[in-house]
Amino acid sequence: MTESKIKMVEAPEGVVGEGFFATKLNDVVGLARANSLWPLPFATSCCGIEFMATMASHYDLARFGSERVSFSPRQADMLLVMGTISKKMAPILRQVYEQMSEPRWVIAVGACASSGGIFDTYSVLQGIDKVIPVDVYVPGCPPRPEQIVDGVMKLQEIVKNESVRRRSSPEYQELLASYNIK
Repeated sequence: MTESKIKMVEAPEGVVGEGFFATKLNDVVGLARANSLWPLPFATSCCGIEFMATMASHYDLARFGSERVSFSPRQADMLLVMGTISKKMAPILRQVYEQMSEPRWVIAVGACASSGGIFDTYSVLQGIDKVIPVDVYVPGCPPRPEQIVDGVMKLQEIVKNESVRRRSSPEYQELLASYNIK
């Protein structure tokens, strides 16, 4: 019999006894949020095709709790921006971001969304972080599905370790104010 490569996760730190388990609310909420991210794909070019492969059966992003792809910003909490974003499209991207309910997270997938890619022209936005805050950057042109899965896993770590009160903190409000988001 071969040894299984399945890694078992330890229970969160807390008090354990017969018939009960106590832990911190931050840990439980973070674990629940991290394993139930609902992605909203904002795909404009070739990175969108790689995202489709990521959602397909071979890579299966559903293993990480992202089974339900939402095409409504009001029902999503993870925005994946993939591909070239023109400056005319920037206000629409911002509107989509603002329509998402808190807490919301953003992944910039590919070189174009991260930095404008090879399109160093007047009409292409040189990184979506000029318009909305970004949590995770996935490099590549286009990135492989493994890289997108890795980006989602990195975001899960951020979400898992984020305080429940972070979104109401003065630092977070200052970050949103720097983007003129209320």
